[in-house]
Amino acid sequence: MGHEIEASREQTGLRVLVITAVPAERDAVLRGLRGDGRFDVVAGGVGPAAAAASAAKALAAAEYGLVVSAGIGGGFPGRAEIGSLVVADAIVAADLGAETPEGFRSVDELGFGSSRIAVDASLAARLTEALQRAGLPALTGPVLTVSTVTGTAATASELAARVPGAAAEAMEGFGVAVAARDHGLPALELRAISNAVGPRDREAWRIKEALDALEAAGAILLEVLR
Repeated sequence: MGHEIEASREQTGLRVLVITAVPAERDAVLRGLRGDGRFDVVAGGVGPAAAAASAAKALAAAEYGLVVSAGIGGGFPGRAEIGSLVVADAIVAADLGAETPEGFRSVDELGFGSSRIAVDASLAARLTEALQRAGLPALTGPVLTVSTVTGTAATASELAARVPGAAAEAMEGFGVAVAARDHGLPALELRAISNAVGPRDREAWRIKEALDALEAAGAILLEVLR
């Protein structure tokens, strides 16, 4: 599908929409993209609802060939370390469901839809490989969308068990991916890791380093989609 996206863009001039949560993330991505006019980068707000609304608004106003959710996020210990980059191989609404006496049940189990959206697997793999070739620590894995950032070891363990192989946690990816899916477009999610998923310790967060990694990743995304 990645090659089809490139061919479509060359033929019709379709652009890439990138949605971040906050202006600091948007600005880091823009620095990496070096003003390339094929990309529109929007700071769409925090959380899946704001992200979905912002993405849907942008998609209704212009034609795009690809939608990317990008920003910083938490990394699951043992999977994604601080300063690394995670390219989603699945975008998962990890807390979308219901609590029951037997434990959490996802919307999939409840029969109300799906909590998982597939990405453009070929393009995700190419981006990850390009990041690694550039000397950046990068991996692929499920990226979880949550409405409440994890702040305890117990919740981190529960999420890791709920989504095997979970690599990162953020708050916008699923909303962006839903908007992309509703417009028939492929989606990617890219996260630069600023902190570990688990007990909340702001002193241990490395936001500047994560934003620097996000900027570097933007430059690689530019090359992959050239």
